[in-house]
Amino acid sequence: MKNIKAIIFDLGAVILNINYQNTINAFEKIGVKNTKSFYSKKSQNNLFNQIETGKISKMEFLLKLQKKTANASIPQIEDAWNSMLLDLPKRRVALLKKISQNYSTFLLSNTNQIHISKFKTKIGMKRYHDFYNIFKKVYYSHEIGYRKPQTKAFKIILDENQLNANEVWFIDDSPQHIAGAKKLGIKTHLLQEFEEITSLFPDITL
Repeated sequence: MKNIKAIIFDLGAVILNINYQNTINAFEKIGVKNTKSFYSKKSQNNLFNQIETGKISKMEFLLKLQKKTANASIPQIEDAWNSMLLDLPKRRVALLKKISQNYSTFLLSNTNQIHISKFKTKIGMKRYHDFYNIFKKVYYSHEIGYRKPQTKAFKIILDENQLNANEVWFIDDSPQHIAGAKKLGIKTHLLQEFEEITSLFPDITL
């Protein structure tokens, strides 16, 4: 952590537990064909890129997705899309609060209006508000118009907060996102499936 002044955290699978397979399975149940090539952690149809960069609205996304199903209803499609979202462990939130006392912390997530709305509902507005305010600033891809691994997504954070890339640490679970950050000289850690972010900060007692 020497010379690190700011830390950028990913949200899904780093702080918030998610399961991509839940959505893949749910898509199959409503008639989506070739689900693994249509949507997965590593690759996805451009439709998902569009909603994650705010280029299409929630309803446009759901109606386009509906055409890929066996005539599923809009609520069924929304439920399938949201089924990947799991829980927000309190231990990780406690860690983030302690880290934010010594570092400028930021959240950078490839996400969309539908998932954030569901996230708020799942954990409750008070808890969401408390979580959101841990960070100096939150950057959601659908709000900033760029998604990881685009270097612009990272550069927005660096420029807005006058940060030097070599003084920033980025933690994410996707190799392609890590590669995008490295292009700018940001220090990185690829979180493995067996790792917990709490283990990356052994000096912090929870």
